[in-house]
Amino acid sequence: MSKATKRKHVVKEVEDLSVPTESQSIVRIIESRGNNLHEVENATGDQYLVSMPTKFRRNIWVKRGDFVLVEPIPEGDKVKAEIVKILTQEHKKWYRKQNCWPREFDESVNAKEDAEEESDDIFVNTNRIQHNLNRINNSDTSSDESDSS
Repeated sequence: MSKATKRKHVVKEVEDLSVPTESQSIVRIIESRGNNLHEVENATGDQYLVSMPTKFRRNIWVKRGDFVLVEPIPEGDKVKAEIVKILTQEHKKWYRKQNCWPREFDESVNAKEDAEEESDDIFVNTNRIQHNLNRINNSDTSSDESDSS
């Protein structure tokens, strides 16, 4: 199978919306440990290692904070599960509608969004041009004040 054909099949499989089975669970990636191993956190806060199967390697990447669907490995000592599916935004919305999304992950997302909403600071561009405009505006106001005196 060519790389392009393999990638097409893997992407098509990832886009599939299906409810997780009883043995599968939704977890959040905490960090990559190398050699296709990732440290994850489940809804109860337990942390453990999961492996990425060969079909995903070099085709799909995951980063810290992404959510994946995992299935436990019965004989695993250090590596407790294997990634079954990488979850996208569409998966998250669909799982929330199906009531299979862990509420613990919603609270952490809502807390981050609330924190972002509370900080109403406008980003100030610190480029040189912006500083010059501020100086010009400040000098105009100071000259206006001196003219009115």
